Amino acid sequence: MNAKAKQDTICAAATAPGRGGVGVVRVSGPLVPHLIAHWLQRDLPPRRAVLCDFKGAQGQVIDHGLALYFPAPHSYTGEAVLELQIHGNPLLLETLVQRLIQLECRRAGPGEFTQRAFLNERMDLAQAEAVADIINASSMQGARAAQRSLEGVFSRAVHQLMEDLVSLRIYVEAALDFPDEDIDFLADGQVLNQLDKATEDLQALLKKAQQGRILNDGLRIAIVGKPNAGKSSLLNALSGNDRAIVTPIAGTTRDVISERLHIGGLPIELLDTAGLRETDDIVEAEGVRRTERELSQADLVLWLLDDSEVIDAESLAAQRPRTDAPIITIHNKIDLTQASARQQNHHEIWLSAKHSEGLELLQAAILHHAGLQEEHHSDFSARARHVDILESASEQLELARVQLVDFAAGELLAEELKLTTDLLGEITGKISSDELLGRIFSSFCIGK
Repeated sequence: MNAKAKQDTICAAATAPGRGGVGVVRVSGPLVPHLIAHWLQRDLPPRRAVLCDFKGAQGQVIDHGLALYFPAPHSYTGEAVLELQIHGNPLLLETLVQRLIQLECRRAGPGEFTQRAFLNERMDLAQAEAVADIINASSMQGARAAQRSLEGVFSRAVHQLMEDLVSLRIYVEAALDFPDEDIDFLADGQVLNQLDKATEDLQALLKKAQQGRILNDGLRIAIVGKPNAGKSSLLNALSGNDRAIVTPIAGTTRDVISERLHIGGLPIELLDTAGLRETDDIVEAEGVRRTERELSQADLVLWLLDDSEVIDAESLAAQRPRTDAPIITIHNKIDLTQASARQQNHHEIWLSAKHSEGLELLQAAILHHAGLQEEHHSDFSARARHVDILESASEQLELARVQLVDFAAGELLAEELKLTTDLLGEITGKISSDELLGRIFSSFCIGK
């Protein structure tokens, strides 16, 4: 957003499209006091709802409703804000927006209200992203995690880590500028101890961010195995409905079937795939190809084996899915072998998909792989970009350790610490580009 755009007064419907009891139109910018005085012609005390007539260009009443005035800087955007509440008819809302445009307001772009809040330092970038995450959350756990991010839990942890790294860098650079001939500060252990502590704190933050990202985005789980191993039965059992066709005929599933569900508050996209085997059937072969594609994109793989089949170790190893994702091996059809549902560890489970026996063991294992097995929630919400930045920062700190331990290179150590701090600044927006901001806020809904 350029400087001129920041001086515009923007408006938009802030409620979701469709009909409802109440609809809200939000206005933000320097024209707000003028609108109150000359259009509404009412005295609006700050933060108090006042009944008003909202009139068109010819003086006709568009609707009766409530107006609330939030003076700058004590508003969502940090600018003067006016919120107009009318009946939730889309025609009325659009007519009101058109009237505001006639009064020299501009229709807001996606996320522009929140972008102004960020630019006016009402919130940092991670908090701004949490606003969208609250709106888009598909579970209460996800909404609570996003709320904690909006409250600044994630941002405070990032800021503390940045402060620790800046303090360490200042110490290193001061020692370089004012050396003590009797003390080798790089070898006295203090720098290494502080660097190791920062690395430990960064790893802990990365783990929580990974959990927050999973709770926010969910897990993509692929069910794979030989034809007739019970993949479709497992999808139906986990989803609680007959989403996939189940028959005794091998190769029934020819395409990837997707089902969305929640396990312990965790959003999951479950994928039932075609059986993995060599085939001359053109359609089935295409299904196998698509299965292999899903394997490359999955966060977790459920590998189904028929417990009634005897398979030697060599054949079993040959059948193992080729993927970089974690694998849970599932011995299905224990109803045919009279085995009991059990869990060897979080990577191997015996169950019966047909009779839904042992499903709770699988659900617990899935939560374990998501890192949510203890409380089924994360400390805060996070996005893939946050995780990527933290992973890069971790690599940067490892380079800093190499400069210190292997080369005793103080200048290069200080530079690596600066680069790490700069990376972390991208999370909160302390260091950001217009391209990054445009990409983030373009994903927001209009009116927010």
